[in-house]
This record gives sequence, structure tokens and C-alpha cells, in this order.
Amino acid sequence: MPDGLYEQDALAWSERQAALLRRLAAGERVNESVDWANVIEEVQDVGLSELHGCESLLEQALRHLLKLHVWPDSQSAAHWRGEIVVFLGSARRRFSPSMRQRIDLAGIYADAFRAVETERGQTSVADNLAGTCPFTLDDLLSSRPDLAKLVSRLGHSGFL
Repeated sequence: MPDGLYEQDALAWSERQAALLRRLAAGERVNESVDWANVIEEVQDVGLSELHGCESLLEQALRHLLKLHVWPDSQSAAHWRGEIVVFLGSARRRFSPSMRQRIDLAGIYADAFRAVETERGQTSVADNLAGTCPFTLDDLLSSRPDLAKLVSRLGHSGFL
């Protein structure tokens, strides 16, 4: 179906493809052909989107854990605690078993670490932090994560 609809109007394209697939699934013969190349790509992208969404939530939680450790007396500390709970809960709900081997927790931690390190123009914050990820996925995806324990694992002077 190289009519350009996929590039011009993704919503209209997806509705048309869904209608065609429903008709085919019902056994109807249709004259219009399914845009298989793009349908396949979109199906694959659904899974990748879920994976990237879970990774993003984990990174946000790690950023807030790092901030809480580095700046425990900040006026934002209570907000960060709440955000950590929300981000980890959302990541847990979005997580599926096949993601376990695909999530690069060390890389996500490194990204969060760099973001916190440069957020306030302070590269010295690294002195108080674990340089490598001290967590496992199970630590972060627990149904009731212990924030004090998580923060304490970030370095020798954890706070909460």
C-alpha cells in the first residue's frame, strides 16, 4: 500500500490497517492489500516502546534516588521521595519478563548519574556516589521498595 498514507496520517493509516486485518481475520476476501511492511514494523515498535518506557521510568527513579542521596536537605527531598515511589511503581506495572535480559541497568544508572552530576553544574557530587549501579532490577521493581535502603546503597553516607 504505497499510497503515502502511512507517512501523511498515521492515525488514518492505522485505522485502515486495523479494519483490513479485522476483515481478513473474519475470513472476508478483500481487494485492498494490507501494508504488511509497515504493519510488521509497527508491531515490533509496540514492544520496543514498552521496553523504552520502562527504562525511562527506571532512569527517572534513579535520578531522584541520586538527588536524594546527594542533596538530602533540599526542599525538594519530599517531592523526590514521592516521585521515586511513583516512577518505580509505574516501571513495575509496565515491566514484563522478556524485558529482564534487555534492560541495561548499568547503562541507565550511568545516564542518571551523569544527569545528576551535571544538573547543578557540580561534577564533585560523584565523590559521594557509587560509580556503578548498586541495584538489581528486583531491588527497583519490588512491590514495596525501601527508599532508605536504596539510598544507603548509593554511597557511604546515605540519607533519607
